Amino acid sequence: MEESPTLGKRKQHEETSKVTEPPKEDNASKKRNLGRTCVHEVAVPSGHSSSKDESIHGTLLNPVYNAEMAKTYQFNLDPFQEVSIACLERNESVLVSAHTSAGKTAVAEYAIAMAFRDKQRVIYTSPLKALSNQKYRELSQEFSDVGLMTGDVTLSPNASCLVMTTEILRGMLYRGSEVLKEVAWVIFDEIHYMKDRERGVVWEESIIFLPPAIKMVFLSATMSNATEFAEWICNIHKQPCHVVYTDFRPTPLQHYVFPMGGSGLYLVVDENEQFREENFMKLQDTFTRQKLGDGNKSGNAKGSGRIGKGGNASGGSDIYKIVKMVMERKFQPVIIFSFSRRECEQHAMSMSKLDFNTREEKDVVEQVFRNAILCLNEEDRNLPAIELMLPLLQRGIAVHHSGLLPIIKELVELLFQEGLVKALFATETFAMGLNMPAKTVVFTSFKKWDGDSHRHVGSGEYIQMSGRAGRRGKDERGICIIMIDEQMEMNTLKDIVLGKPAPLVSTFRLSYYSILNLMSRAEGQFTAEHVIRNSFHQFQYEKAVPDIGNKVSKLEEEAAMLDATGEAEVAEYHKLKLEIAEVEKKMMAEITRPERVLYFLLPGRLVKIREGVTDWGWGVVVNVVKKPPAAFGTLPPSLSSSHGGSYIVDTLLHCSLGSSENGSRPKPCPPRPGEKGEMHVVPVQLPLISALSKLRISVPSDLRPVEARQSILLAVQELGKRFPQGLPKLNPVKDMGIEDPEFVELVNQIEKLEQKLLAHPLHKSQDECQIRCFQRKAEVNHEIQQLKSKMRDSQLQKFRDELKNRSRVLKKLGHIDADGVVQLKGRAACLIDTGDELLVTELMFNGTFNDLDHHQIAALSSCFIPGDRSTEQIQLRAELAKPLQQLQESARRIAEIQHECKLEVNVDEYVEAAVRPFLMDVIYCWSKGASFAEVVQMTDIFEGSIIRLARRLDEFLNQLRAAAHAVGEAHLENKFGAASESLHRGIMFANSLYL
Repeated sequence: MEESPTLGKRKQHEETSKVTEPPKEDNASKKRNLGRTCVHEVAVPSGHSSSKDESIHGTLLNPVYNAEMAKTYQFNLDPFQEVSIACLERNESVLVSAHTSAGKTAVAEYAIAMAFRDKQRVIYTSPLKALSNQKYRELSQEFSDVGLMTGDVTLSPNASCLVMTTEILRGMLYRGSEVLKEVAWVIFDEIHYMKDRERGVVWEESIIFLPPAIKMVFLSATMSNATEFAEWICNIHKQPCHVVYTDFRPTPLQHYVFPMGGSGLYLVVDENEQFREENFMKLQDTFTRQKLGDGNKSGNAKGSGRIGKGGNASGGSDIYKIVKMVMERKFQPVIIFSFSRRECEQHAMSMSKLDFNTREEKDVVEQVFRNAILCLNEEDRNLPAIELMLPLLQRGIAVHHSGLLPIIKELVELLFQEGLVKALFATETFAMGLNMPAKTVVFTSFKKWDGDSHRHVGSGEYIQMSGRAGRRGKDERGICIIMIDEQMEMNTLKDIVLGKPAPLVSTFRLSYYSILNLMSRAEGQFTAEHVIRNSFHQFQYEKAVPDIGNKVSKLEEEAAMLDATGEAEVAEYHKLKLEIAEVEKKMMAEITRPERVLYFLLPGRLVKIREGVTDWGWGVVVNVVKKPPAAFGTLPPSLSSSHGGSYIVDTLLHCSLGSSENGSRPKPCPPRPGEKGEMHVVPVQLPLISALSKLRISVPSDLRPVEARQSILLAVQELGKRFPQGLPKLNPVKDMGIEDPEFVELVNQIEKLEQKLLAHPLHKSQDECQIRCFQRKAEVNHEIQQLKSKMRDSQLQKFRDELKNRSRVLKKLGHIDADGVVQLKGRAACLIDTGDELLVTELMFNGTFNDLDHHQIAALSSCFIPGDRSTEQIQLRAELAKPLQQLQESARRIAEIQHECKLEVNVDEYVEAAVRPFLMDVIYCWSKGASFAEVVQMTDIFEGSIIRLARRLDEFLNQLRAAAHAVGEAHLENKFGAASESLHRGIMFANSLYL
């Protein structure tokens, strides 16, 4: 992109402007004058010329608005709000990227006011139903004609302004809703949700399908690649898209650290975003002193230091100390963030001695509480989950997480907004959506379990949560307090607290729902190929290609500089090594099948571990455990393979010094002369074992003392000296008794290749410098080949292949015919996006549902809804066990068909993920008339999670009903209707307080 001459600066806004072109389109002009509060950039399609009156609208680069406004505000607009409104008045799309509480909603409200003024309709989409309800309430107070459409509720569907979830918008676009013909603007709130692994694709598809006449407003938390996103919008809709970005925080923040078990706060980042190194060093000293103190304590308090570290024993009192101090210093209201719902509740309950509300406030809380629960049935008002909350709320303390009863969650939000809750214990979901700021935010931990490992909070997550601190117009500054339980690298803390916001990365994927809907669209205007080509994923990939080209050029220069002697020999030697690695990989995939390998994985066995390109060297087996499906989240950070593996091998591995056992993931350090490290037990999944040795060594019963682990390290090093050619490996044929002819062929292949390698002149070469030079040359050439093939192998082709394979699955299952025409089964699947559309249509067409009554149908359908897992053993009554078995058999069949059609599907994992029987019993009893108090006793899953599942189940049953209607199955349609009807009562479907 060429630079254009700099264009004059707009002093009154102190902002920056830039015009950029999407890639591959020539004339682009940019302007960048750094300013204090807001950056304005605009992506413009090639050949676009603006026809706006410059005296009213300014220019594309410098948008202003000099006419009567559609809406006036009772406060002075910030520069970013003024510029955004000027872009809207130009009738051009805009992405507003700003911190929480900066005032993005003012821009959305202006777009709505414009639509009302111009007699057009506007759609406001939000990622969550709960947020849609809140937004509906907020907008109804501001505008008269507002409707709501979520899967649960539909109010005034013909209103001029419709609030809805993004899924509803996508459904409208697929079905060609008439409503869209009158819509001028669509507002996408929390657009950064697009990187959500499960649901991000819904945003991408909605944006791709929107007619070009509709303009968009995107509201986002700060993100580092806002311009790239605007270029994508400009690229697919061939219209300008503005970016208005501000880092400005209306209320500056101070960041303190509190060492657990210690006392006092340490200011690490001040309100000018300056890192205070001297305070950080003092903080580190407190941990050193604590360690010394622990060492001087009597030796019989086994593991006492560990409890303090984890915060189980002293954590509660630490949090109590902080909350008390916050109140004494008048720093309330305070939000205390935990990453576990149970922890949230425990912390709140440990505040029993604290009371923050006056007598009058207590009375108001009680009155609001009593009014709120009036919408419940008599029997539900006495539920423990409701009764236990009142005393807590009256003291100005509350809990907020996704497992709470919806009515309690909303009540807490309303009381918090009114200043009647002073200390709120919340999970990170509270940082999403509505503007509910506090003066102080506390992080009870800086580590979170993300379903894969314990890791530090990311800078994007920290920005989102810490952004709740500091109320505009009320506080001079916001306060963030981070509790840490161990020494932390200074750069780690800096990166999190002062880190850049995360970029928005596409999580685009192809679903059967989308493919079938695209195939059944009559006009054929959009095809799956069109969606893939226009996805943000493909756009980001194509932008990265020139960078890959530059990398190739640099590597080619390096290759030219390396000595070219013996090039053919080097290539041959490297090729042999690659061939051996490839065959070994195939062989190990067979060896590490549980039924073959478990017998040999006894304690003390030496095994070699390789994770991708990372070699962990030889380790020692300590124990083997079957991975529990529900409670895997309780394991420490493990080495996991992308294929999973249902067994975990606890292995003593050599890790680099300072790798922590209780938190961050250990770093590999294969033992080499002169390199220091320490042995740690690391959970490893079976597929990562790359070799099994014949050797076993004895393992001490207690591996906690460092000395015990060091003795094993010495033993492993001693074996390395005894076997300089490498440790003897188990022979899979002779020692392990694997005699499949194909496998024996693999073993013979490896033996032949190894003999060639040993006979190769380079293998015997003594000139280490020459070998290293050869080796590097081979590596560089290999990397060049890989990068070049990456440039050739477009993501587009990968998706095309996947589309072909998925279409084969649809043909095999009878959803489409040989010509790709959607059949009856496919027409049913087109209407189902809440559960697995292939699996549920299979049950509809194979007769499983025909033999069930509507209570059993409700229970069986609950298996399709994602939700919390129960850790309890599931024992189902006979009338549910048989349908569940049929469901699992159908899921297995579908997984096998997908596998046959060359899709990467692990059959067992697919069945486990697709079938979730955790609430079958609960839904069955509820459907048959049990009370909520009774069904809650049947499971360890949170009440709020049960209600959320029941409401999604109702949405799912309605989709099934529509699907049955579409294919003329009147009998089934009635059954699905009756199943839905049987859920509709009591607290499960109590109205939202926002409606």
